[in-house]
Amino acid sequence: MQITEPGRLELVERATPAPGVGEVLIEVEACGVCGADASDIESAKAATQPPRVPGHEVVGRIVALGENLALPWQIGQRVGVGRLGGHCLACAQCRQGRFQLCEQQPVTGASRDGGYAEMMLARATGLVAIPDELDAVDAAPILCAGIATFNALKKCGAEAGDLVAIHGIGGLGHMALQYARRMGFKVLAIGRGQDIERDALALGAHIYVDTQTEDAVAALQRIGGAQAILTTSTDAVTTSALVPGLAPRGRMIVLGAGKDRLQIGMGQLVAAERSVLGSITGTPYDSERALAFSVLTNVRPQIETMPLERATEAYQRMRSGDVKFRMVLTMKDGHAR
Repeated sequence: MQITEPGRLELVERATPAPGVGEVLIEVEACGVCGADASDIESAKAATQPPRVPGHEVVGRIVALGENLALPWQIGQRVGVGRLGGHCLACAQCRQGRFQLCEQQPVTGASRDGGYAEMMLARATGLVAIPDELDAVDAAPILCAGIATFNALKKCGAEAGDLVAIHGIGGLGHMALQYARRMGFKVLAIGRGQDIERDALALGAHIYVDTQTEDAVAALQRIGGAQAILTTSTDAVTTSALVPGLAPRGRMIVLGAGKDRLQIGMGQLVAAERSVLGSITGTPYDSERALAFSVLTNVRPQIETMPLERATEAYQRMRSGDVKFRMVLTMKDGHAR
């Protein structure tokens, strides 16, 4: 499925590509449909790049190896690829071991073809080993929604027993609730509407706050403030308004990559030594840790599946919010191990 013009996916046949130096060819089994795909599909620049294949939550098997590849990658091995398409190993950030911040890293589904396809090329430095215990359809969303929230919680500064708030109970938030509960935090979910309360509590929240009927900051302040607030929202206004709900030295972790600016009073940060931190997904090693933790603690994404040829329908449903909670495209047997 390629983007032939902004907002339009087209099913086409292409010749199977051959992997270049440092690359592998993956036979795709499953690919998640992520909210970030929207910018790739709707902002494609047909005049400056060839038709792009979107998708960055990819799981499959290696079927061909390029030159200059070291172990552990082998033909037949189960691997995944996330949004970060493989670090260069040469830039200043790579030389410091900050591979997630590589300055010359392709963005899967945006600057190089992604996983809405039966076959896909990938840089070996971007590969993630997939545990045998996970089906392809379960593993795929963990390579984006999973690793993003898992890594953010690791950075949040909270300790076991501390209050951690999850703002936004959608594709990312439903993973964050599960991870936060299993990491030993007291978990408060912040959502809109009573219809999501049962899901939030079942996923791991101890407390649910409906912002349509209750002030989230007041609710947080009544119980001493959150040591961390993980926000998945792209709404800068509602995100900014939550800062007073942090406890002294509390930390807000921002995952929503919206374009609007946060509006936070400097006094809100200084007086209580609060902080705000952005968090990107993570390195392939980070993804492998998230996958392993998911297996260990039985964290799984809640998904719906559709075959590749129905990618347009799957994408439109994701955009409308009519998915609970992640959509995954399958190629042949998406439950292969």
